[in-house]
Amino acid sequence: MKLHVPIRLRWSDLDAYGHVNNSEMLRLLEEARILAFWVTEDSGAVGASTAVLDGRPGADTLTLIARQEIEYLAPVPYLRQPLDVRLWLGKLGGASLDVCYEVYSPEGVAPEVLYARANATIVLVDAASERPRRINDTERAAWTPYLDDPIVFARR
Repeated sequence: MKLHVPIRLRWSDLDAYGHVNNSEMLRLLEEARILAFWVTEDSGAVGASTAVLDGRPGADTLTLIARQEIEYLAPVPYLRQPLDVRLWLGKLGGASLDVCYEVYSPEGVAPEVLYARANATIVLVDAASERPRRINDTERAAWTPYLDDPIVFARR
């Protein structure tokens, strides 16, 4: 199962070539990840069942990026409708998880275009000790339904 997270582009995401700059793609993926996994005060998280992490300042857990990889498949033009970022977990370890992403054209727009594939390894860290901490039962229960095959990058 995959989460569908709509992410709007900003005009400033574009570069001189008229498409989304490669470095901005990391920001778009970050935004999708936050919407999917962080609890919001209005409970309007896209991934309501998966949004179990407190990302506010002073939270007990930090989510740190250990590794990221992106494969760009097509330039992303400026679009008024939000991109459809699909997320799932390629691995659920002891203290880490691999978040997989596919960035598609807006839902309902034909033809469907896959712009990028990505993977990010996230490590959960106890804020007080600054040491990795194990994924707890609540998190594991929320995330296990979204566990699927990891991204296979075509150009390795």
